[in-house]
Amino acid sequence: MSRYLPPLNALKAFEAAAQCQNFTQAAQRLHVTQSAISRQVRHLEEQLGVILFERRPGQLRLTEAGRRLLPALSTSFDRIALTVRDLASPTDLTRLRLNVPPTLASRWLVPRLDDLRRRYPSLSLTLTTREVDDLAADSTLDAAIRFGDGDWTDVEPHFLMQESHIAVCSPRLLRDGRPLDLREQTLLHVMRTTEDRFPTWRHWLDAAGIEGIDTEGGLEFDLLDLAIRAALEGLGITIADRAMVARELAKGNWCSRWQRQCRGISPIGSPRGRGRAMNRH
Repeated sequence: MSRYLPPLNALKAFEAAAQCQNFTQAAQRLHVTQSAISRQVRHLEEQLGVILFERRPGQLRLTEAGRRLLPALSTSFDRIALTVRDLASPTDLTRLRLNVPPTLASRWLVPRLDDLRRRYPSLSLTLTTREVDDLAADSTLDAAIRFGDGDWTDVEPHFLMQESHIAVCSPRLLRDGRPLDLREQTLLHVMRTTEDRFPTWRHWLDAAGIEGIDTEGGLEFDLLDLAIRAALEGLGITIADRAMVARELAKGNWCSRWQRQCRGISPIGSPRGRGRAMNRH
């Protein structure tokens, strides 16, 4: 069966222009002139017999025909690029490049890597904890684990586990046998930015129905792992996901005198068009 397809350069020019919404930026992306992009798009419109863009001074907008063509074209190009990369680098099929928040990596994932290696002996793993703003645009990653509700664009979210936040402290705070009064304890916080805390303590207190606790003071850390270590040293009480402190709880290194749990969500997101090793295994 013969296929009628417009020239590849015309299709590439249309995709770039549609994604950039600008002929000049599309030309820069493809390393050609602006007039070349305009000419290729016009040629494509003539071949298809439809108008793909509404052209106005300083503005470029897709028509209904353009909006129909773009996703089909981008998906096809992604599949071609993926297949070509697989053929050129077959070893990538056994390598998983994963980005994970630092505390989740050190306290939850690393202890499970030995089991992962036994299950998938041919899988090679590259694990990073650096902060990545745009997962879909980072071509060095196959997948990432993030905290959230999974309502993200340009990634394929897969639910991993349900967080269960609990308040924990070192047993040394309970040496005299008296019940702990949160109003007399140092609260350990995790920072979201240099000037903003994660509201974990407030969420937990609201869920527990506990009032009258001043959450403004206490010690602050930029990593949950540091707050957990500070709590282990008896410096105060922190809120942590039960999965992050499971080993200490099992060994009796933690005390959790408050039964209330506060829930969150941890999905795993794989940037679209990648994650081949993860899909393979």
